[in-house]
Amino acid sequence: MPALPIVAPEPEADLAGSGPLLARFGPAVAELCSVDAGALLALLADAALPFDRRLAAATVLALIGDPRFDARRPDMVDIPGATVRIGLAADRVDRVAADWGHVGVERAWIAKEAPAHTVAVASFRIGRYPVTNAEYLQFVLARPDAARPTGWAHGTFPWAAANHPVYSLPAEATEAYAAWLSAETGRTFRLPTEAEWEYAATGGQDREFPWGDEWDPARANTAESGPLHTTPVGIYHEGRSPFGLYDVAGNVEEYVSDRYAAYPGGETVDDDLTSLYGESYRIARGGSYARHGDLARCRRRHGWYPSDHYAMGFRLAEAI
Repeated sequence: MPALPIVAPEPEADLAGSGPLLARFGPAVAELCSVDAGALLALLADAALPFDRRLAAATVLALIGDPRFDARRPDMVDIPGATVRIGLAADRVDRVAADWGHVGVERAWIAKEAPAHTVAVASFRIGRYPVTNAEYLQFVLARPDAARPTGWAHGTFPWAAANHPVYSLPAEATEAYAAWLSAETGRTFRLPTEAEWEYAATGGQDREFPWGDEWDPARANTAESGPLHTTPVGIYHEGRSPFGLYDVAGNVEEYVSDRYAAYPGGETVDDDLTSLYGESYRIARGGSYARHGDLARCRRRHGWYPSDHYAMGFRLAEAI
């Protein structure tokens, strides 16, 4: 994927002039709002506040600088090793497909989740949040040849969405980011496996969504009730996974390290994705702001269509 040009107003400016512009604009926003970053953090962390209030606090925080995010010090959650059951029981495929038929779900899409099977997962760490625009910016500034997300209009950094998840990227760009960060920190970052991602999303429990079995559009940024664009990460408190991960349902889809293959004992499903690529494709999990709640199910196996309607992001993992 060719890199988009950097649009910079002055030769000495960084990507899209983001540094000089934020240096001027950030303090002005803070003065207008009369609220410092610490107070804004407290607001967005308060699950008792209305969602709109948390969203407003996080939006201002993006403009003045969100202290939660430093590319070189990602917030990681320790996940204990376990033998876990992932996937969907074969006798539940028809029911799930019927439940989501009203949004156009086809049985073949759900059949990829079957059968349920047991996987031994070693201890690992996974990002509390998906990687944000602000974090990815540090990669682009360090590596000018890095792929620009198509979510960055005209290749410019969306400073008003600095604490939103970065999207859309080819899977190779997410792996390049992980390799860069590994070299920068001396750690070994990577994408999670499918099994790791599902275990982290469900807490090792048999549940449809990170919060339980009942679909609730207020708990995730999907097409049902979201603003139809990305939102700052970490504001859907009611949608957290049992391990405390945010945005594993909705906001942006997340690449994992695996390519599609039938689960043990299952049958290979040829659907529109295999037809598009003519071969196996990289799996994505978790759904997005632009798609319906069926993709926010913890077991759902999806992939990238080459369209901005499919917002592809990622979160990091590493071994413990």
